Amino acid sequence: MILIGGLLAALAATTTVPQQQQPVASQDRAPVARRVAATAQLAAQEYRNGVVNGRVVAKAEVEEATLFLQEARRSAVLLPEAAGKPAVGEIDELLRLVGATAPPDSLDAHVRTLSSGLSQRLGITLDELPANTPSLARGAEVYQANCAGCHGAVGRGDGQQAAGLDPPPANLADGPALRDVSPLDYFRRISIGTVGTAMPAFEGRLPAEDRWAVALYASVLRLPAPRGEVPPSLRTFATTGPMSDDQVLGALGETDSTSPEALGRLAAVRTFQADHTDAASAQVFARVRQQLDSAFMLARAGDPAASGRAFDAYMTFEQVERGVRAKSPALAAQLETEFASLRTRAAGGATPDELAALRRQLEAGLENAERLLGDKDSPLNLFVQSFVILVREGLEAILIVGALMTFLSKMGAAQRKRDIHIGVGAAVGASLLTAVALETIFVLSPAHREALEGGTMVVATGVLFYVSYWLLSKMEVVKWNHFVKSKVKDALDSGSALALASAAFLAVYREGFETVLFYKALFVAGGAGSVMPVVAGILAGSVVLVAVYIAINRFGVRLPLKPFFAVTSAFLYYMAFVFAGKGIAELQEGGLIGTTIVSWAPRVPALGIYPTAESLAAQALLLALAMLALVWNFVIEPRRVRGVTSVMVPEPRRAPVPPAAMAPGAEAVGPAAVLELRRSLERMEADLAEMRAEVERMRGHLPADRPLSAERPPR
Repeated sequence: MILIGGLLAALAATTTVPQQQQPVASQDRAPVARRVAATAQLAAQEYRNGVVNGRVVAKAEVEEATLFLQEARRSAVLLPEAAGKPAVGEIDELLRLVGATAPPDSLDAHVRTLSSGLSQRLGITLDELPANTPSLARGAEVYQANCAGCHGAVGRGDGQQAAGLDPPPANLADGPALRDVSPLDYFRRISIGTVGTAMPAFEGRLPAEDRWAVALYASVLRLPAPRGEVPPSLRTFATTGPMSDDQVLGALGETDSTSPEALGRLAAVRTFQADHTDAASAQVFARVRQQLDSAFMLARAGDPAASGRAFDAYMTFEQVERGVRAKSPALAAQLETEFASLRTRAAGGATPDELAALRRQLEAGLENAERLLGDKDSPLNLFVQSFVILVREGLEAILIVGALMTFLSKMGAAQRKRDIHIGVGAAVGASLLTAVALETIFVLSPAHREALEGGTMVVATGVLFYVSYWLLSKMEVVKWNHFVKSKVKDALDSGSALALASAAFLAVYREGFETVLFYKALFVAGGAGSVMPVVAGILAGSVVLVAVYIAINRFGVRLPLKPFFAVTSAFLYYMAFVFAGKGIAELQEGGLIGTTIVSWAPRVPALGIYPTAESLAAQALLLALAMLALVWNFVIEPRRVRGVTSVMVPEPRRAPVPPAAMAPGAEAVGPAAVLELRRSLERMEADLAEMRAEVERMRGHLPADRPLSAERPPR
């Protein structure tokens, strides 16, 4: 990695370059300053273990503190003079206090002064705790691979390589001796190593994520099995990571720090593994953006601290970088390069235009990275969407086919049902072939996967919106019956078997194509974890469809079409709204659409809402079209129909009205009115045909013809 390579080179230099070395470049001062502060803090900790009541009780600990301070001084001289000179002065004072066997509290106070001075003068954060709780499982792996050889399998300092080491490895299972040590202390020691011992510095050997994991694991080796609940205030690692055992026990309200119950509660806090949720990732990205805002502000002002603040932003991004790299190596590499460019240009006098371009690139990359990690629909949401898609599309297909069969019978063409069966079978086969073809395209084109996924979701958005509008326009039963009757009538009038089969094929294949398209978009939106809930929704929907089919065909159950269409129309529009936002996001990740960040916009992945102008514009267009559709279907269209009806079919009048008294234009009917009248007559004709068929059916159930007198009951 570009930045890590430079960081490791700087760290190596701090251990080998003599004191008269020239100060390092400004972009390398952040890791050096952190090393100075961490080394001084470890020195104060060792000194506290070696001095009690003004007397040296452990000479080795005091000597180790001196070595740590000398190492801190060698690193401090590499800092820029404005920060390095005061730091060297503080460290010299610390060395004097150690030589005078001063109280440990005085060393702690000077170390705090040293750390705060470095942070303020360089504009950096010295302790970067991860937002997510480190993985204890990963910590155990790292410990066994790198630490168990000396410290032993369970931390007792009895590893195979421990023999002959002077001083011997620390006993990490010694609880009383380590009560004032926190996971942060372990992280510092693991990163820097221990001067004068066999403990090496792992800063150049392990990534920060692994060092945090093994630091947390080492801090639980001295604890018993966990017991009890963890208070909400102690469930975040950012809170407990810097806390020693005594501090955690105090926060728990435990007065006896040696009781098994208290130590069990302490172990519960240390081993609490908070879920790495979207909220945790969101916190990391929010912090990165805040640090970038600060870096750009300093860079525009010409402040050299901008480079250090940009490095802080990158180090924070490192907490989620592995997850981003696992899903999109190209995006992770792009962000890494852009962070490096920002550090270099911020330190080298970039122009405002260059800074603005860098900011746009970083904001767009971070937006795409956050989507990769944070966009995960809940299994329940995926199940409901999958269930509704199949039930809606399947019910519509059942209704269409059932209506076609019914009207064939009522029009005396029951022998033509075979043509409908052929059309339905062909439509099912074509739908399956469409699914295979669509999936094959995605498999054969991995290089353009984001573009294909985004295009699929955008197409699904348009189809979903059209279907939701189409359902709204068919909410009235009269309109639905007229739609189906007109299709049957056209096919029968043609006299062709292919025409009737084609009508059934097109009606069913439209549902099949929509189903395939919607499910592909749903799998794309749901990500890797969408398979099981989506499949479960398909199975549940299939059971419902079978039950509905049996209820309709065997028991004559009639579905309430109006509420069915109203509910499914609203749900399909909701899915269209979500797919619009996520489809644009996929196209942005594929580089086909630009990314313009809208800082004030919210982020609601469950609704496909992202803070980009492109996705918000697409969803705003859908909202506008939805409002137009509602106004047209429920306001304009009913008024228009009522107006045509009042002209073509006037109310009965008590007395004839002379032609001169008629409203102007009433005697002349426009084309739209004629068309509406023609449709009304067609509906009336179809209804009459249905009534005739019903009369014939009832007549067929009557007894054979007999004389009328024989049927009359006696008076």
